[in-house]
Amino acid sequence: MSSQRFTSYRTSGAKRALRAAAGVAAAALLITGCSSGGGDSGGGDASSGDQALAGETLEVAAAWSGDEQKNFEAVLKAFEDETGAKVNYTSFGDNGPTYISGQLEGGAPPNVAIVGQPALMQSLAKDGSIVAVDQSVADTVGENYSKSWVDLGTVDGDLYGVWFKAANKSTVWYNADIYDEVGATAPKDWDGFLDQMKLVTDAGFYGVSVGADVGWPLTDWFENVYLRTAGAEKYDQLTNHEIPWTDDSVKEALKVLASLWGTDLVQPGGDQRDFPTSVTEVFGADPKASTVYEGDFVAGNITADGNSVVGENALFFDFPSINGSGPSVVGGGDVAIQFDDGAATTSLMNFLASPESADVWVPLGGLTSPNNSVDTALYPDDTARQIAEALTGAEDFRFDMSDLTPSAFGGTPGQGFWQEMIKFYQDPSDIDGTADRLEAAAVAAY
Repeated sequence: MSSQRFTSYRTSGAKRALRAAAGVAAAALLITGCSSGGGDSGGGDASSGDQALAGETLEVAAAWSGDEQKNFEAVLKAFEDETGAKVNYTSFGDNGPTYISGQLEGGAPPNVAIVGQPALMQSLAKDGSIVAVDQSVADTVGENYSKSWVDLGTVDGDLYGVWFKAANKSTVWYNADIYDEVGATAPKDWDGFLDQMKLVTDAGFYGVSVGADVGWPLTDWFENVYLRTAGAEKYDQLTNHEIPWTDDSVKEALKVLASLWGTDLVQPGGDQRDFPTSVTEVFGADPKASTVYEGDFVAGNITADGNSVVGENALFFDFPSINGSGPSVVGGGDVAIQFDDGAATTSLMNFLASPESADVWVPLGGLTSPNNSVDTALYPDDTARQIAEALTGAEDFRFDMSDLTPSAFGGTPGQGFWQEMIKFYQDPSDIDGTADRLEAAAVAAY
């Protein structure tokens, strides 16, 4: 199967609305040039925009429902309109592993599924349930994605996944009205962050509100600090438990966290406060604190709260650099995987790897694309654009560590990573004890 580049479109103003349609037409240059041992593309000259995959039907499954489903179905409709293929979409909600297991057992898996767990992709690849992408798809991914995303989609040296949707979990959100009132500014590094939080606290507000009645927000704090203090290689080693949680690099990250959590810069009661309430404490009608850390989904919490406006008085800055660390992002995402190597399936995977597929959804809101070639001018507002540019511009991107570890360690309330970070939040002086308990929990879970 030969690889051909998608046509590149430069757009501005009213032309942006045309890019998605034009991009899909350009995609046909690739789609109909493909052939695969798994099926027949249907032939035809795509350069004239004919229906090269007419008569083909594809089954696609993902978690998205509601507005996300509607927006993704618009992406699939663009593929249908240009190629003539029919695509049926199924939402499996929060039951992706169970749904896929059942479909495999019944002998009727979808052609393409989009899942949010790298570990699921890895297990499906290792047991032969999914197939590696065609070389043309690998080439398209290589042209449009950073090495971090390519590596995340690779299992035992072969590319199995195309990352279509991403989440930036390295965003620190602040109440601009409070910052303006007290003269605070968005910091660039950790020392500057602490300085600005002291300025806020001296003015009568708490610097940071934390919601940690369950542990996952605290694990996200740790992961961001660890990536910046230990680096990407050690992050991978700790994720895979190739180094112990008693390693000096872990203790160094805990010391950095203690320099904030062990001070009066943090609003008291965080271990009894849920995460949505921590957002309200910053952006509600009567704010008590100036700043809250969490991922880009905080924008939804702010909007739902209804007292502040994202992009106006609700803004964010990138998680601060520590010890001169370069731009880094911890995040999540949704990866497309394929269960057969038919030409229609390969064509859809190629389309999902192209910037043109993201161009359909990005202007509608709710999609951050990890594709470096997506025109960030298409994002519907400055905040969404800033989130996307921070993600694609990161020197190091790493998937949320707790999502990559065994669930008994990284994803279960009341135990493991979650619980030990709550204990550490309650007593940030206990660095050695925290490291010991984390290592014991990891040994038991891995």
